[in-house]
Parts: sequence; C-alpha cells; structure tokens
Amino acid sequence: MRLNQLYSHQRTGNEGGLPGNRNDYQRDYDRIIFSSAFRRLQNKTQVFPLPGSVFVHNRLTHSLEVSTVGRSLGSMAGEFILETYSKDLSEHAREFYLNNLSQVVSAACLCHDVGNPAFGHSGEDAIASYFERNASGLQERFSPSEWGDFVNFEGNANAIRVLTHQQSGKDKGGAQLTHSTLVSIAKYPCESLGKRKGSLHQKKFGFFQNEKQTFTQIATNVGLQQQSETPLVYKRHPFVWLVEAADDICYNIIDMEDAHRLKIVSTSDIEGLFMELIRSENSDTARVESKLQILTNRNERISYLRAKVINALINKAIQNYRDNFELIVKGTLNVALMDSYKRESKAFQEIEAFSIAEIYGHRSVVEIENAGYNVMYELLDHFVPPILKPKEQRKTYDQKAIELLPDQFLYEQGSEYQKVLGVVDFISGMTDNFATDLYRKIKGIEIGMSV
Repeated sequence: MRLNQLYSHQRTGNEGGLPGNRNDYQRDYDRIIFSSAFRRLQNKTQVFPLPGSVFVHNRLTHSLEVSTVGRSLGSMAGEFILETYSKDLSEHAREFYLNNLSQVVSAACLCHDVGNPAFGHSGEDAIASYFERNASGLQERFSPSEWGDFVNFEGNANAIRVLTHQQSGKDKGGAQLTHSTLVSIAKYPCESLGKRKGSLHQKKFGFFQNEKQTFTQIATNVGLQQQSETPLVYKRHPFVWLVEAADDICYNIIDMEDAHRLKIVSTSDIEGLFMELIRSENSDTARVESKLQILTNRNERISYLRAKVINALINKAIQNYRDNFELIVKGTLNVALMDSYKRESKAFQEIEAFSIAEIYGHRSVVEIENAGYNVMYELLDHFVPPILKPKEQRKTYDQKAIELLPDQFLYEQGSEYQKVLGVVDFISGMTDNFATDLYRKIKGIEIGMSV
C-alpha cells in the first residue's frame, strides 16, 4: 500500500520543516487559528441569521466543533492503520499515524470552510449565477477552463486559493500550510471542467486554474493518484474522508440543536429523533433515559442527547472507514462515510428529512438566502465591469468603484481572469455584516462617514 507516501511536511511557498518544540502539523493548526480568513468565519452564516440574543452557530464555531470531531476520527484512524498495517509502515510513518494524523485532520477541519462566502450556500450561488447571467458580455474574455471556475464557483476550491494564493504585497504560499493539511480538505480534487455527475469526487471542483500548478505540486508530494490529465482529475486522498465525515456529523446534528434553541422546533421532536438514533446504535439506553430523568432544563437535555448522538456517529464513521479502507486507498469508493450509514439507518434518514422540512425551509433561513443572494450579486455587478475596463477607458465612476478594492485584491498587471479573481476574492471573503453594510452604502440606502 501507499501508506508511507500519503503525508508530507512540505509547505506552500517552498518552506520546509522548522526546528522547535511544535511539530509541523501543530503549526498548521496555530496558523489557521491566527489567520484573518479564519477569524472572519465568526460573522458568516452557518444556517440561521446571526441573532444577537440567542447564540447559534456561525461558521467559526461550526469549524471548531468539526475540528474536535475530526481530531477523534484522526486518532482512531491512526490507531487502526498502525495496528493493521504496521509491517508495511516505515518508522517515520508509524510515528505519523500514531501521533500526527489526528493533528492533520483536526487542522484540515478547522479550515475546511474558509473559502465559503457570506450568507452560506446562497453566497456561492450568487457568485456563480452572476457570471452565468452575464455570459454574453463576459464569457468571451476567458478560456473555457477559466470560465468554468466562475460559473461553477465553489467554496471548496476557494478554500485552496485562500490558503495558498500570494495576494498582492503579501508573502508567497499564502498561509504556508503543509501539503498534508491542504490535501485533506480537497473533497473534489479536479478542475472545474472535470465536474461529473454521479462521481463523488467530481461532483464539484477543488481548485481554480490560477492554483492548478500549486495543487499539482501538493498532489505529487502526498501521492494523489491521477485519474485523468485533460481535464485534470485526481482520486481522493484517504484523509479527506475523515474531514468530510466530521463535517457531516456536525452539521446534521448541531443544526437541529440551534433550531431548538431558537424555538423553531419542539423539545419533544428533537428528543424523539435523537433517542431513536441512540437506541439503534447503543444497547445501553437505560443509562441515557436515567440521565434524562435528572435533567429538567430543556436545552441541557438536548445538549446531552446531542453529545450521545455525535459519539454514536463517530463510531459508525470510523467503522465504515475501517471496513472500506482498502477501497479508500485505491480511490474506488464512491459513497461518503456518513451517506453509507444513512442508507442503512432509518433514524438518520428521519433526522435528515426533518431538517429539510422544518429547519432548512424555515422562513428565516429562506429570507437570509434571498437577501444574501441579492447582496452578493449586486456587489459583483458593482466591481467586475470596472475592473475589466482598460485604465484609459475607465470613467470616474469606474475608478471610484476600484478605489474601494483593497490593494491586496488588485492585480492590474495580471490577466483579465486574475483581475476578476481578485474581485471575487474580495467579495467572497466578506462577512455577512460587511457585505450588507457595503451594499447599503454603494446603493445609497445608507449615507454617512465610517472608518
């Protein structure tokens, strides 16, 4: 097997390992925590509009919790690999799987959402549809692969860009993370023209044309298997499955806890759904029921059951990982770990159906999706046309729009593709509040000085 070649401490920006008390993967975690891209997640919608009086999850708290689950999955997977394939592992590899795989997965989980724009998936939709709806005036300016990046805009691909791209006036290599951590967030390791329905790792795409060379270097260093060259498609890395499972576990369960705190769904409904799953996976339900008799606070009851459900799902995820590990390493498995469990679990199916009907379709969620779509679309329309005009043809209003773009997002000497990517970087990186405030100001809805 390829287990000795699946990891690397090489960093983007050609920075190798550094001496010190912290290992390279601990440094990854620390760099993400202190990055501005990660901090901005605190004001980006997870599901519900961010209320002031009820503390629901935002992208940052979601990422922290996913990282915690990912650390557990990475530790359990490392133990399994060490026990099962010890004779195939080098001494260095044994050390990695025993002590460092959990840190890689945890760091990857921490940054898995840094490429997601404001307003959740409606922000992604707004960016993609802006280019699609304006194709007649824009498409001819770009190559087919560049155009594919815009009309298929994807937060996963944008995460690779955010973490690796050298912005104007900044250091090379972006956050300069290890290739191990970066490849672990690449759920869709293909370029935009490699998208294909029915294929799990090609359902979306994982890197922009501008980062294609960088991703190729990462893929080479961590032993990604190339599936095709034109379009460029790789098979998934084995660590990706753990990051994906951690994310799936958290959003499926914690969105329900948030809905409960907002009193969108009843305590009895959530308790019933959670208890059904616990009973299906845990024979010792008497202890859980006994604990519930002690807990009288409704939020505390749901928090307790949420913890039990997450523990049960972690165990199922790692079981599926072990059972399918050889297929995962070969790159032939085509169903996510939690989707595989969902197929066999009526309780998990009911949780998903309930979430779609009662949570994701709730009026407050739909309202922010509509508002977010319009805000992001209008911001793009304000900045993209001016940046594409040659300097000598720009009118005063074009130049005033460009003056609102921070220097690190301006690539005046670059191609038209790079110029527009800079605008997309600026807008996709905005928090919900910043995007809304800027929209109100440029539309004249709110006029006044701000610093």
